[in-house]
Amino acid sequence: MLVATVVFTACKSESSESKTDNSVNDIALAEMTIEESAPEYLYVTASSGLSLREFNNLNSERLAKMPYGTKVKVIVPEKKLTMNVGGIRGGMNEVEFNQKKGFAFNGYLSKFFPPETGIKVKGYAEELQVYFPKVGYSESVGGSASNPSNTETLVLPTTLWHEAFFVAKQLFDFPKEFDYPDPKGKDKQVIQYTKSKDNGWKNQLEVTRTDNEFEKIEYLYESQKFDSTITIVKDGDTMKISKTETIN
Repeated sequence: MLVATVVFTACKSESSESKTDNSVNDIALAEMTIEESAPEYLYVTASSGLSLREFNNLNSERLAKMPYGTKVKVIVPEKKLTMNVGGIRGGMNEVEFNQKKGFAFNGYLSKFFPPETGIKVKGYAEELQVYFPKVGYSESVGGSASNPSNTETLVLPTTLWHEAFFVAKQLFDFPKEFDYPDPKGKDKQVIQYTKSKDNGWKNQLEVTRTDNEFEKIEYLYESQKFDSTITIVKDGDTMKISKTETIN
């Protein structure tokens, strides 16, 4: 039973280590050894998929295309921010996918598994908390009797804007046309959804910057029945994603 418990703690990784002593010190040492040798797994966040390339540059041969949400094994992480792709800074991790080894841009790889289609915010938070205890969730009500509102907030233990954006986009079903905005740009930018059937409705992405750094990203949707605002902000060493929905 001890062996099974240790293996689960180590993210279900296999280990050749064996224990012959049930002492507390030996158990702690075995867990530490497995954790240090356990592979890291990340998830593809690029909606159109992510290329697995032969070498650590974006011009090398593409070996495969890893679909959105794919869980990939990281062999060697690249910690230096040597590239900028679509406003996201990162580098090329050496990874393994379908028994193929290659390189992938880590700006589109996240430690957070993506939300399943249709999942509730609270349900997703609870799933994340199993692996990331610092994930937070809260809910509050407000507004008036004629226009009640409800706010849900998801707190992610990361400081990466793109990680929070990709979670919010999937969780709250942003239009696919809204790509991750570039941190560099005007202090105030409004990106309209051009495919809306009703021009009277508000369907847009609003970006607030200071000195080419994000202050806030908001997705706003207004209709005859309800208004919805999803807000992404950085709060210390976390990212907060809040959704406020008001009944009209």
